[in-house]
Amino acid sequence: MNKNALQKQLQRHQNHLEQCSLCPQMFGPPVHGLAAVSKVMLIGQAPGFKEIEVLRPFAWTAGKKLFSWFEAIGMDERNFRKLVYMSAICRCYPGKKIARQKSSQKTKAHGDRVPNNNEIKHCSQWLAAEIAILKPELIILVGKLAISQFMSFKKLDEVIGKLHKINNNGFECDAIPLPHPSGASTWPVTEPGKTLLQYAMMHIKKHPAWIQLKH
Repeated sequence: MNKNALQKQLQRHQNHLEQCSLCPQMFGPPVHGLAAVSKVMLIGQAPGFKEIEVLRPFAWTAGKKLFSWFEAIGMDERNFRKLVYMSAICRCYPGKKIARQKSSQKTKAHGDRVPNNNEIKHCSQWLAAEIAILKPELIILVGKLAISQFMSFKKLDEVIGKLHKINNNGFECDAIPLPHPSGASTWPVTEPGKTLLQYAMMHIKKHPAWIQLKH
């Protein structure tokens, strides 16, 4: 199938995705990147409240940090969004995590809620379809939730900084995990995370699918 046909298939897929309402506790509308026909995919966790306002993945502070990592290996945000297919484990905003305060019946919002297993299962059909359409050669996994859907680990130290071979429903490709670029996380700026992140970015820079994006 040629590039134009693949792009039209992706656009039809995204049109269907935009109508999804399977998860009543999630806040839409669903968010997705451009219909980029690419051999490189980026898979994040789920959009934040700012992303569902502007309908663009990684559009706020975490995105600024994430794109600074890619700019350091030669690709700015504009070109990244145009050349890499940006996906996620869940496409709607999960909402805030609610914590009950001690010695009180009051509750307080504290950070974003992690999508539950049913929400992940519902949304997995969209991701599976994108992988089937694009057949990526490299998947960049951002954050613990995204990484955990493709490989087992206990600590980020075990998986970040390495190139992995993964099998997704019979489809095999390379995967490079990255930490989540949240400002609340110190992992990417303290050792060993800082060095492991640099190793991961070098693996991306040297990967044939990444190099091909510029040609």
